[in-house]
Amino acid sequence: MAEEIKSLSDLETVAGGEAVVEVAAPREPVRDALGRSYATGKRKDAVARVWIKPGSGKVTVNGKEMAAYFARPVLQMILRQPFQVAGVEDQFDVMATVSGGGLSGQAGAVKHGISKALQLYDPSLRGALKAAGFLTRDSRVVERKKYGKPKARRSFQFSKR
Repeated sequence: MAEEIKSLSDLETVAGGEAVVEVAAPREPVRDALGRSYATGKRKDAVARVWIKPGSGKVTVNGKEMAAYFARPVLQMILRQPFQVAGVEDQFDVMATVSGGGLSGQAGAVKHGISKALQLYDPSLRGALKAAGFLTRDSRVVERKKYGKPKARRSFQFSKR
């Protein structure tokens, strides 16, 4: 295509007059009556329900402060990642309830929920969060145990005699 297309009419002339162009509608913010956005995050066996609203950056998980619930600094860092990537640190309060799995899976579930809620609150943040991979659910789960085996893949010790 040698000529440059600058408008829809140019596209129609290039394509022979029958060009069908679908333009995606801009995403609308999704907020409830209290100005919050809600999302569900999942990781391993953990499921997190997350509400975000504008505030001072306070994170509450199951009624406790983030530092009290997730004592390890690595887990606290995981929860802060979506805000750092989106560039909105200390601008949103987070209230999360999480159940199932262990602490690492729960931290990943809350991170997934925060990311989804942020992009619902402000759709312009979607590009940065998606590029960082925070909107994709990490679907790795424990493999089930098979019959005739002591674990999922491990076999009993072979004995020739």
